[in-house]
Amino acid sequence: MTESGRRSGQSRARPKSEGVATADRVLTVLTAFQPGDDALELAELANRTALVKSTIMRLCVSLERFGLIERIPDGRYRLGMEVARLGSVYLQSFALEEHVTPVLTRLVAASGETASFYIRRGDARLCLLRVDSPSSLRMHVRPGDLRPMDRSSVAQVFEQFDPACRPGRSLVLPIHSRGTTDPHVASSAAPVFGVNGRLFGALSVSGPISRLTEARAAEIAPILLECADHVTQALGDAFQGEPARSE
Repeated sequence: MTESGRRSGQSRARPKSEGVATADRVLTVLTAFQPGDDALELAELANRTALVKSTIMRLCVSLERFGLIERIPDGRYRLGMEVARLGSVYLQSFALEEHVTPVLTRLVAASGETASFYIRRGDARLCLLRVDSPSSLRMHVRPGDLRPMDRSSVAQVFEQFDPACRPGRSLVLPIHSRGTTDPHVASSAAPVFGVNGRLFGALSVSGPISRLTEARAAEIAPILLECADHVTQALGDAFQGEPARSE
């Protein structure tokens, strides 16, 4: 090979090498988060990764674009909801559906209403699993549908248990809402926790306002909370103690 050919080969090989190095740095930032972390200062990320702050900030721009990291208003960084989505895919490979669907079926049998399991995905809530009410009058949401982060019971669960949220009022579980996403639908929801006590998803019961009255929701509440705790345990939760509940 001529000298120019060798130089050409070297120039072609360099992007591949640099690409791998960049990927290594990105993954170094992403895996710097440890169990128990809520959000990290830029200085702490620099300390853990041995990368300079300007490099971390550039990498975080890409990670934010893919939803893997979020920058919260105080300037700290935390893992993004895309990590939860990937985690849900991982857990599905270990039969998440096998754990959750029987619980949803039990909720439907006990309540007569539709039962669903949601996770948060960015500024929306994703219906991951669902068992419909036997009644023909029900809200038609399918697994994979994205719903807004409004004042519905599920959205409130995600907001109240967000690590960056500091609720200013006593929290009553399950959370009940009426006529938010749909003026004819009521729902109740309870949190499901994953490893290290971090919010993983929400278990909900939904139905027409005419059936799922506040009185009926109160009757269903104990079984909904019990089912949410069961799913938490099935997911291998390391959460110590239960979230505060008002009677």
